[in-house]
Amino acid sequence: MLLAFSVAPSLSDEDGSVHRAVAEAVRIVRDSGLPNRTDAMFTTIEGEWDECLTVVKACCDAMAQHGPRVSLVLKADIRPGYTGQLTAKVERIESALGDG
Repeated sequence: MLLAFSVAPSLSDEDGSVHRAVAEAVRIVRDSGLPNRTDAMFTTIEGEWDECLTVVKACCDAMAQHGPRVSLVLKADIRPGYTGQLTAKVERIESALGDG
């Protein structure tokens, strides 16, 4: 599965940012060993249900250290039997764009 998620604490830094807290979540994702990609809005991981949800829970637990409330948004593409889709989906789109 591909699982895209966004997680943030309820409280921000003095400048209104949550980037320091979110960096902790990204570190957890990267340390998980699962294929992943982070952009301005979401982090996407690829793995099995239990693997992905374990990582998301760890990220939420890390955010809870920064405030009494955690915001979590999830989106999943569940396609049994397929791997490498984190890059393959993008490659298919880039290929189609090249067909012009």
